[in-house]
Amino acid sequence: MKLKANIIGSGFSALAASCYLAQSGYDVTIFEKNPTIGGRARQLKKDGFTFDIGPTWYWMPDVFERFFADFDKKPSDFYTLEKLNPAYSVYFGKNDYVTIEDTLDKIAIAFEKEEPGSSKQLYKFISEAKSNYKIAIKDLVYNPGVSPLELITPATIKKLNQFFSTIKKDVRKEFKNERLVKILEFPVLFLGAKPSDTPSFYNFMNYADFGLGTFHPKKGMYQVILALEKLALKLGVKIKTQNPIDKIIVDNGKAIGVMSNGKTYLSDIVVSGADYHHSETLLDKAHRQYSEGYWERKTFAPSSLLFYVGFNKKLKNVNHHTLFFDVDFDTHAEAIYDHPKWPENPLFYASFPSITDQNAAPDGKEAGIFLIPLAPGLKDTPELREEYFNKIITRFENLTSQTVENDIIFKESFCVNDFIKDYNSYKGNAYGMANTLLQTAFLRPKLKSKKVKNLFFTGQLTVPGPGVPPSLISGKLVADLITKHHPVLV
Repeated sequence: MKLKANIIGSGFSALAASCYLAQSGYDVTIFEKNPTIGGRARQLKKDGFTFDIGPTWYWMPDVFERFFADFDKKPSDFYTLEKLNPAYSVYFGKNDYVTIEDTLDKIAIAFEKEEPGSSKQLYKFISEAKSNYKIAIKDLVYNPGVSPLELITPATIKKLNQFFSTIKKDVRKEFKNERLVKILEFPVLFLGAKPSDTPSFYNFMNYADFGLGTFHPKKGMYQVILALEKLALKLGVKIKTQNPIDKIIVDNGKAIGVMSNGKTYLSDIVVSGADYHHSETLLDKAHRQYSEGYWERKTFAPSSLLFYVGFNKKLKNVNHHTLFFDVDFDTHAEAIYDHPKWPENPLFYASFPSITDQNAAPDGKEAGIFLIPLAPGLKDTPELREEYFNKIITRFENLTSQTVENDIIFKESFCVNDFIKDYNSYKGNAYGMANTLLQTAFLRPKLKSKKVKNLFFTGQLTVPGPGVPPSLISGKLVADLITKHHPVLV
């Protein structure tokens, strides 16, 4: 008789874990609280427009390839990828922007225009970033965060000093032009922390950006979720939507199942891909590993105020991904990490998938996604959302030299309250726990419960960290831990 595994949630990490466990012979059932699967990576469809609600960047394609290869598949078996050119553009003022194209050589030319001589430093910087990327992928991110010894390899020992310096120091040591500095510090935002708090080693994200490039799956990021679902179902995974978990059932110190909609589902293993903090509230206090004080002390990645906007015309002077860095980065960062409050002049990001993908909007129209990073836990009201939409749309019109406000067909918003309501997200965070030095690898919340046998966790609050590729890896790590140790026999 097969061992049973109940998995809470259906985001990237939970779906990945379900595939690996089913492949290993487990009888797997996924429980999802929402009507559709995908966790933070769901879709919004309205009036012929299609939006990715969550992640919109497809980076580190090798991680996706490695995942599907574990099942003798390729991404192309499920969806079509297009490498974006340009990858993105960054606005610094009215009609004043830097375009990041699809190869390092083209990017070097753009750097030279900004700062003569900087291309030489760029090649050197990205070479180091590439070296770190190889070490990260080979030696670090596929480790389960069980022991500090996982960080100690011949390759990482040579890089030890990079764990005690920061991205901000290293970038500014090599580049003096503030615009180039901002562009090189930008990928760190995916790790959920300030460049001044992120270890230098994480410059491997710059290689992911400039070296590997930015991609778009045709019909959007949700195609990756649908690919995982298709694979999971083929492997025999059962998926129950609209099944929120009321309780993780523990008997004699061992997880024996879950309760959903008042019904008990027994299993040999329980894995939670839901928010880690919320998952522990599904346990009696005696069975929780981490106190409220523990979570309170941690550095969380930002929340976000998002707008999904249907425009009645095609927009100009923007790319598929467009960043607006026309205000002070450090002041906004302080409002997220140091003195949490609504930022007076926020940086923001905009995505226009319909520039690349005709499936995103009706002919002659544009789909726009706008994102403002915010501190988690802020007060969230309709009035504040409207105030900040007006702020950024006014700046957007000015910076890109076009009027758009009268061409808005509709706008939907998503913010702190929605992250809490839809995902049980701690303080409404959007990206999980930041990858700071003291929240790296074995210092993150554990994949395996220390207090309850046969209870496991996966996702962006545990190892390896925030982002879509790390979430796929997290699913693999927890499945490996389960199958390796046969915890049902412990």
